[in-house]
Amino acid sequence: MFLATGVFTLSTNLVGCSQQTTEKTAVASNNIKTKVLKMGYQSAGDIVKVKGVLEKRLNPLGISVEWSKFAAGPQLLEAMNVGSVDFGSVGETPPIFAQASGVPFVYVASTKPGTGEGTAVVVEKDSPIKTVADLKGKELAFQRATAQQYFVVKVLEEAGLKLSDVKHINLTPLETRAAFERKSVEAAVIGDPHLAVFQKTARVRILRNGKNITTQGGYWLGSRNFVKKHPELVKVILEEINNIGKWAESNPREVAELISPEAKIDVPTLELVAKRRRYTLRPLGEEVLSGQQKIADLFYQQKFITKNINVKDATLSAEQYAAFTPIDVKP
Repeated sequence: MFLATGVFTLSTNLVGCSQQTTEKTAVASNNIKTKVLKMGYQSAGDIVKVKGVLEKRLNPLGISVEWSKFAAGPQLLEAMNVGSVDFGSVGETPPIFAQASGVPFVYVASTKPGTGEGTAVVVEKDSPIKTVADLKGKELAFQRATAQQYFVVKVLEEAGLKLSDVKHINLTPLETRAAFERKSVEAAVIGDPHLAVFQKTARVRILRNGKNITTQGGYWLGSRNFVKKHPELVKVILEEINNIGKWAESNPREVAELISPEAKIDVPTLELVAKRRRYTLRPLGEEVLSGQQKIADLFYQQKFITKNINVKDATLSAEQYAAFTPIDVKP
């Protein structure tokens, strides 16, 4: 599950940490017209940024990489809308709200769902709220239009409730954590790494995590103009994302050790985060897009969005995907 913002996004090949020899696309610099790649990210310890590996791949081609950090997926997509970001990863929900708002992005690839244990509805350990059903009429903090919203809808539905049955407090993930620490909200949706930190202190009680809740995983998105103009560059980026994803899923301890200094979180906690996530890519097949359409339809029915959207309007042709999807990305 790709819910909330994780502590890191693994977005490229980690030089020196893997013996894997996945073939890389040889790109002539004169085939790529842009001189700057504008990447958006949502975490303090994004490993591609920490290691500078995209720069190592692209700088020899005369391409620099600029990084912009965002509180969550909606903010990243707002930046993409105004041309400040070319490429970035988000959860399953932000693209739906963005498409309904007319943001000119396209789905580029999908990341596989994690275990679901990295996001949960939590209360204080001594809270009188014992079950999800007890949330009726209570405060629940999470950020609207993020993957947390879909998670909340499914969790409440399981308990026979609707979103209108709780008092939603719209806060970013960091604001939600701060509010929960101050005990100024009765319940909250907390995602990794904040959830893992809280679990370590044994301060929270989990009412329901995302395990066994059907989710889409996350998405790598690009501005439509950028992706159409630079398929060779997109292929390079995706190769690096998938390469490091394979390594990360086999080496959670090493991932945690690399991220810890930047994220300022201890290694054991980050190792738990890494074990709960998935990083490798899968193509945007019919099953993935159909699942995303079901979420869009649900949000329209519940009036979370005012426009009935067709998810496939934010995709490209099969030929375009074939041109930049790495050969080792399997369904």
